[in-house]
Amino acid sequence: QLQLVESGGGLVQPGGSLRLSCAASGFTLDYYTIGWFRQAPGKEREGVSCISGRGGIINYANSVKGRFTISRDNAKNTVYLQMNSLKPEDTAVYYCAAARGVAMHDMCATRQYAYWGQGTQVTVSS
Repeated sequence: QLQLVESGGGLVQPGGSLRLSCAASGFTLDYYTIGWFRQAPGKEREGVSCISGRGGIINYANSVKGRFTISRDNAKNTVYLQMNSLKPEDTAVYYCAAARGVAMHDMCATRQYAYWGQGTQVTVSS
């Protein structure tokens, strides 16, 4: 059974860092585009960063460019999101998702992703 499990969320002060992990089981990540998404209370789920199967294509939302870094270790079947210089507006539940056959011109569109994790809470507050 295909499963994605996020971890690494928590409470951090503004300016701090967290690293989220997305571990896959039941399938091999190599052939999947992986995306990180987030949803804050009262807001729609939005794409944060996405990475193609071999890591050659990466996309970031403008709001996180220069602060967040996505990476993948296919040998460990895991994708990471390093989040630095965190801001209160980064507070949300973060989800990872997987898909095949993603249109690269719109690779962080939620509608393209079929498999989702359960999410991990990130709270940025002093």
